[in-house]
Amino acid sequence: MHISEGVLSLPVIATGYALTATGVGIGLKRLKDKDIVKTAVFSAAFFVASLIHVPLGPSSVHLILNGLVGLLLGPACFCALFVALLLQAILFQFGGLTSLGVNTFNMAMPALLCYAVFVNAMRNGRLPLVLIGFLSGFVSVSGSALLLSASLILSAEHFGSSAKLICVAHIPIMVIDGVITAVVLSFIKKVKPEMLCA
Repeated sequence: MHISEGVLSLPVIATGYALTATGVGIGLKRLKDKDIVKTAVFSAAFFVASLIHVPLGPSSVHLILNGLVGLLLGPACFCALFVALLLQAILFQFGGLTSLGVNTFNMAMPALLCYAVFVNAMRNGRLPLVLIGFLSGFVSVSGSALLLSASLILSAEHFGSSAKLICVAHIPIMVIDGVITAVVLSFIKKVKPEMLCA
């Protein structure tokens, strides 16, 4: 779900960098020393999960796992996703440096929203963990697809049809991401349940 170089307008690029810089700043301020390793691990998980790309217009479709990253990292998800996307842009030319701010915001904001909505239910056990995982995966990918579409449409009106196609193409990814997030959370609960309460 990376936006390539040369696609976005300058105002969208500038706005993306401003929002991402704010998110990364807040994430770094709230990141505790004991959580640095966990943040790095989830950054690596996102990096690996989103390496296999299926090109789609000015973007691509791939596994994301940003809902999982958001649930377990909170505001630090901006830091983890920024580093992963920066490395992908430099090492594999996925996305680009000019679109890095927008790409990061499009991934991290829905992840942070999932954290805000679902973290208390996860910690208190008010909802089944499998349901929380599925909803986090589904909602985060949906939000990222919508933000990506908005970024394209705000850059140029002729991207309207591509934006619709991107949203539709990500429906299977929403479901797959939801299932994988649910499975991973269930596994974490069995082997390291304290991660879900941190």
